[in-house]
Amino acid sequence: MSSAHPGTPIRNIAIIAHVDHGKTTLVDALLSQSGIFREGEAIPTCVMDSNDLERERGITILSKNTAVDYDGIRINIVDTPGHADFGGEVERVLGMVDGCLLIVDANEGPMPQTRFVLKKALEKGLRPIVFVNKIDRARVDPEVAVDKVLDLFLELGADDDQCDFPYLFGSGMGGYAKPDMKTESDNMRPLFEAILRHVPPPVGDPEKPLQLQVTTLDYSDFLGRIMIGRIHNGTIRANQPVALLRDDGSVKRGRISKLLGFQGLQRVEIEQARAGDLVAVSGFDEVNIGETIACPDEPKALPLIKVDEPTLQMTFVINDSPFAGKEGKFVTSRQIRERLDRELQANVALRVEETADTDVFMVSGRGELHLTILLENMRREGYELAVGRPRVVVRNIDGVKSEPFEMLTVDVEDANQGAVMEALGLRRGDLIDMQPDGRGRVRLDYRIPARGLIGFQNEFLNLTRGNGIMSHVFDAYGPIKPEISSRKNGVLISGDDGAAVAYALWKLQERGRMFVSPGDKVYEGMVIGIHSRDNDLVVNPVKEKQLTNVRSSGKDEAINLVPPIRQTLELAIEFIADDELVEITPKSVRIRKRYLSDSDRRRASRSGADAQNAG
Repeated sequence: MSSAHPGTPIRNIAIIAHVDHGKTTLVDALLSQSGIFREGEAIPTCVMDSNDLERERGITILSKNTAVDYDGIRINIVDTPGHADFGGEVERVLGMVDGCLLIVDANEGPMPQTRFVLKKALEKGLRPIVFVNKIDRARVDPEVAVDKVLDLFLELGADDDQCDFPYLFGSGMGGYAKPDMKTESDNMRPLFEAILRHVPPPVGDPEKPLQLQVTTLDYSDFLGRIMIGRIHNGTIRANQPVALLRDDGSVKRGRISKLLGFQGLQRVEIEQARAGDLVAVSGFDEVNIGETIACPDEPKALPLIKVDEPTLQMTFVINDSPFAGKEGKFVTSRQIRERLDRELQANVALRVEETADTDVFMVSGRGELHLTILLENMRREGYELAVGRPRVVVRNIDGVKSEPFEMLTVDVEDANQGAVMEALGLRRGDLIDMQPDGRGRVRLDYRIPARGLIGFQNEFLNLTRGNGIMSHVFDAYGPIKPEISSRKNGVLISGDDGAAVAYALWKLQERGRMFVSPGDKVYEGMVIGIHSRDNDLVVNPVKEKQLTNVRSSGKDEAINLVPPIRQTLELAIEFIADDELVEITPKSVRIRKRYLSDSDRRRASRSGADAQNAG
């Protein structure tokens, strides 16, 4: 290990790819073949996905570090998220490494997020190694995938050296890599050797004054705030006095209380580390991403890490429904504000703004997934709140009102192509390219306003019967397109408080689809279903059948209820209209009207119409 043996050579590499192209699985294979696990030790799949949400959803949300030793050389590996919503994670970790491994699915080829992560890597001046993954699947053409990657390199303006990229074929799941399709291989040795050959050793002088840039933050109950980053210059030791150069220009002096290095999945305490290595240190309570830990005698700050600005915003408000405080531990605006402040310390792509109302916060992020992951984490931690419909962040560029546009790629069966194209046309999408694969599927590339994609995911799954693949990535800001039609159907709104009754729901079934089951608690103003027509309808879901002492001559009608639509957090946020909120608690996700009583809603509607006429 370099920290224990300062002369040990180092390689720092990031793994980048489109979501689901196999980054974390490949890291699993590299770890298992590097000998870091004991013989007989149970090795979980996706060992780098430590977060519960990551394991449940099968996606990487937070970038993570690991390290392996190969032929006497220490390789620091950083696993990054593939989803563009977590691009802030990708951008900051690329500053920690000297090379990157671009993984491409042999079947799908380069996808929108491939473009995004590759663009960031090329901007950093990195020379990627390309790994064509999943070659053991049916109907793949790995050589074509390499050609498509080259086209993407040229399209993104890569220089000659970057375009002359080394490439390998293999399978992360199968645990092998090979230099060409003809060669047989049963291990990852060719990939390890390619990393050693093509990733340059880190540049940095261990004799210069210390410079360590903080790129990731973590927290430990024992150590407090943990700062993870790369040593650009100098040598760092435990108990060494250092200076923290803040992003506001101030200098805070302190001491390194703990110095940790990476070995496999473990953080191990070490005596010292030198320029080029990745380490975790503790010693400061308050620190932000991008700040520099430096020598107190010669403090020199490194350039701050810049990330793309958010494109989507949502209002976070305290939960003021009749059920407020019944399921959550943290319900006040002060508690929500503190939680958001804590999130800002590590989540560099997030923005939080105060509003005129102290109970309302404007939270901006990189996309729906970015914000819903934050909400899901808060829900699991015991927070209770309500959120409004996502809106795009509009900017004024050269006097023109502009909105964010996304590059969208959909992969659908030929039979569903017409319906998908019609839906995207209504959402102001412009078709750029169409590529049939000759096997019953077609790939469509669109440029579409970001607001056109709000609420589209569920509609897309219905249109393609779950067989479609959709991915998108931010492209650029452009002039605002005309209004996009929102939800076609109205909603069924509860007019009373109480528990939903089977008889009432049965009578309401002809009006639309329900969100609630018999026995579920409802309140006035809560949305309990989708109306079959385009207007909202106030209904009574707690009405019981009137019983009399007169004996009926016929049989009672059988009550057959259609199973309700179960709302997940993502579906609810996609579904709501401007005058609705999603109520989020640790146990429930409910949809409600912003104004609970019918008279308040009518009044708000009239005042909104008056304001529009006056404007």
